[in-house]
Order: sequence, then structure tokens, then C-alpha cells
Amino acid sequence: MIKADGSVLVHSDGGSYKPLNWMTPPCTLRESEPTPEQAEAGFTQVWTVSHRKTDDSLVISIAEVFEDVAHELGTDPGLIKDGVEAHLQELLAAHIETLGDGFTTVRREYMTAIGPVDILARDAAGASVAVEIKRRGGIDGVEQLTRYLELMNRDPALSPVTGVFAAQEIKPQARTLAEDRGIRCVTLDYDALRGMDDPETRLF
Repeated sequence: MIKADGSVLVHSDGGSYKPLNWMTPPCTLRESEPTPEQAEAGFTQVWTVSHRKTDDSLVISIAEVFEDVAHELGTDPGLIKDGVEAHLQELLAAHIETLGDGFTTVRREYMTAIGPVDILARDAAGASVAVEIKRRGGIDGVEQLTRYLELMNRDPALSPVTGVFAAQEIKPQARTLAEDRGIRCVTLDYDALRGMDDPETRLF
């Protein structure tokens, strides 16, 4: 595979997605006739890919061409990730009842002296709830929420503040630590929050 940026990748038919060999840009590709020894071995073309800034080179000997195609893919739009923490935060704030009946959103990115809490909410009784959101919840996230709770519970306008650790996936160690500290864990279903989960199509 020869890409528009000049990089060359050699893939196998199966196995890992990682190429067998490659040359990253800036590089140049030169086609040449095979040497007598290469021609005797059955090769018809030789590609030499040379890096412009180093002495590295990749020599590709071609025996048979099955198909040679080129595709113009247009302008690179860049990597756009779906389901990042900002999306989860926005969706959960809009559907805060996911955490329980009577929950309301006070604000997103509630600023504290040590950083913003993802969501400040209130439960059905009107008590403050700090919500920390992760795609994959680990111990670091629990520690982060713990620090927020310690600080927020010093504020008489908010206290008492309980915590909710919400993630698409929560590691067992993080769940154990959170529950030991009185923090509730909630597993988020991204498709359900987006309204794309149809319970009637599920087997269970």
C-alpha cells in the first residue's frame, strides 16, 4: 500500500493488522528493472523506498501483479472519536434520571479549587451529588472523585455531597474501592443514552 503522504506499507493476507514492514515519510519510491539474479528468481519489478532523512531503505521485489488500483479519498477529515467522555457527560446531564428517579442536573463542569466535577446534580431529596464520568473507570478515577468529595463537603452550601462514579466499563478494583468509600458505581450504556437501544430487539 502506497499512501498519499509517501508512506509505504507491506501487509500479509491475514493475521495482525500491523504491516509486515513499512517506511514512513518523508521518503521516495523508485521503480527499476530486476537484476539478472532477481529475474531468474521470478521477480518482474523492484521497488526501492528510500527515506530522505536517513540511510534507511526498503526494497520490495515483485513477482506478480494481481491488481493495481488507486483510490482518491479526498481531504483527510482527521480522527473523530465517538463516545468520548465529553459525549457521555453531555448525554448523562441531559438524561440525569439514569442515576435514579427524581435526579436533576445542577450544572456540568462544576468548578472546584482542584478542578471541575463532571456533573453536579441533586437527588430526589434535594441532596448534592457529584458525578465523575469515565469511559473506562479505574482506580485513578475513584481517587479523583474522592478528592472532589472531600473538598465539596467542606462547603456548607453543598454539604452533604455524595458521589457517583459512572463509566461504560468499571474495573473490579475500582468498583471495590469506590463502594468501600461510599461512592455509588453506575455502568453507562452509550447507545441507550443516545436513544439507539431498542429493548424490543434484545433477547434479554
